[in-house]
Amino acid sequence: MTPGWFDLRPVLRKMPWPDVRGKRCLDIGTYDGFLAYEMEKRGASEVIAIDIEDHTQWDWPVDVRATGGENLAKLAGPEKSRGFRIASKALDSKVQLQQVNVYDLSPERVGTFDVVVCGTLMLHLRDPLRALEAVRSICAGKFLSAEEIDLSLTVQHPKKPLFKLNGIGELCQWFTPNMAGHRRMIAAAGFEIEHATRPYVIPFGVSHPPRARTPRSLFHKALQQTVCGSAGVPHSAVLAHPRGPI
Repeated sequence: MTPGWFDLRPVLRKMPWPDVRGKRCLDIGTYDGFLAYEMEKRGASEVIAIDIEDHTQWDWPVDVRATGGENLAKLAGPEKSRGFRIASKALDSKVQLQQVNVYDLSPERVGTFDVVVCGTLMLHLRDPLRALEAVRSICAGKFLSAEEIDLSLTVQHPKKPLFKLNGIGELCQWFTPNMAGHRRMIAAAGFEIEHATRPYVIPFGVSHPPRARTPRSLFHKALQQTVCGSAGVPHSAVLAHPRGPI
């Protein structure tokens, strides 16, 4: 354990995991490798974890493109994969880390996978549907997608797919969907949804910066506790499979 910004441990039981035993698995946007190591723990025969090489390769908005990567490196540390490698050594893991951009996924480059997992990545991408189509090209079995959602839009429009556009600032957030929007993204990329969760939250870790106590922040905290049972970053997850041949 490390004193991180987020605590993913309570989330595991809320995600609709497929059976990964004996399967070739891929974790996209692995960062410190939490979900990749979880698949190895659950009995996957092979786990590949991918991420970009350094912070400058994020899909930075125009207003911070020149400085975003440098500033994030100062905050998170210059070696992007350091946390992953520390965990790998501590766990005596065989998970393989490869530096591949999600946009560049293809059968020719990485092969195909029985199980593909992607967590909290799409809101950081300028073209999430392009990324999801690349994911579909290498998914030969199950796709577990867990993404941040806008809880207010989810409550106000539970059946209408909607997105909130940001596109500025160093949070590097582009499109945040409501829950229906997340499901529509998966379907639009050529997947058939098998199971979808209710909204849940990823709790903040002990090192997360204190959040300002404004009327708006207090409202969102109360909404999270009412809908999800606790406060944190709202998410939804779906388990899907490719529709038709990949």
